[in-house]
Amino acid sequence: MIQDTLLSAIKANYPMMIIFTIVIISIRLAYLIVNRKEFVFYKELFLFAFIVYSLCLFYVVTFEDNNYGTNNFIPFREITRYQVFSSYFIHNVVGNILLFVPFGYFVSTILKSKKPFAIIIISIIASLTIEITQYLIGRTFDIDDIILNLGGCILGYLIFLVVYILEHKFAIFQKNYIKNILVIVFIIILGILYFKTSLWGILR
Repeated sequence: MIQDTLLSAIKANYPMMIIFTIVIISIRLAYLIVNRKEFVFYKELFLFAFIVYSLCLFYVVTFEDNNYGTNNFIPFREITRYQVFSSYFIHNVVGNILLFVPFGYFVSTILKSKKPFAIIIISIIASLTIEITQYLIGRTFDIDDIILNLGGCILGYLIFLVVYILEHKFAIFQKNYIKNILVIVFIIILGILYFKTSLWGILR
């Protein structure tokens, strides 16, 4: 279910993704050339991933075909009514957590702060804004979505923290070419897991 949602988000947004990607990449390359900055693969990939993620997030939280249920202002009411590991639990609970893991990581990386307070505040503001916007466009407001999204952001922050600690504890991880290699290996591993194994079956 989650996989289908992500694929539909990419399919629905690919024209905008192409336009935004070409424009941003052109501006970014011009900036690097004009200012004689070094091209670092993992940093540019980070920027591209952030753009794609933002566009997909916008689609997932605003498209109206997913309108169901009623407004919920009671914390944990919706979370506790799903049977654990059921398809609804995976889609509505796990899905809302996973949806904001990248957000937590991106914000943490941009802020470069080891303290979670700012990340938590920004995550709450972002999630609250999304829920209010959904309510205004005819969908539903759910306080549990904010709680789950915050959980995803905290997981993203923890991933950033692990990366930050490794980078500052081991000098080898501070080298750009090592980071580039690790990113490429990570992408290859994700591709193998996706196409060659059933690990992603839980997301279908």
